Amino acid sequence: MGVGLVIVSHSARLAEGVVELASQMAQGKVSIIAAGGGPDGSLGTSVEKILAALHTVEGRDGVLVLLDLGSAAMSVEMAVETYRAEQKERRVIVSSGALVEGAVVAAVESSIGNTLDAVAAAAAEAHTLPKVHP
Repeated sequence: MGVGLVIVSHSARLAEGVVELASQMAQGKVSIIAAGGGPDGSLGTSVEKILAALHTVEGRDGVLVLLDLGSAAMSVEMAVETYRAEQKERRVIVSSGALVEGAVVAAVESSIGNTLDAVAAAAAEAHTLPKVHP
């Protein structure tokens, strides 16, 4: 599998829903893992869950992390720092893209074999795609 995706949300259910939608679009060709909610299942984020997701996701071409709200960024940064220290050969990019749109576009881009940089760029620009045509 090309680029793997990790979906981080304060809500485990939201992360799982985004994974469900993105997986449908990628037709099973992309490894996508949810890392949502706090350690006890409450709202929040968990460095441990994110790190476990990074270790679990398959992505020979690297991993793209998408997240929902600002405070998730701290947890993601800590997990990615730890992961990079352990897995020096695998690249990780944290996306500033919109969570749902970015995840769907990233899944499609990864499923057609694009590089980590191309997948990340597409995810970051996904918010510009029109949702409603006047």
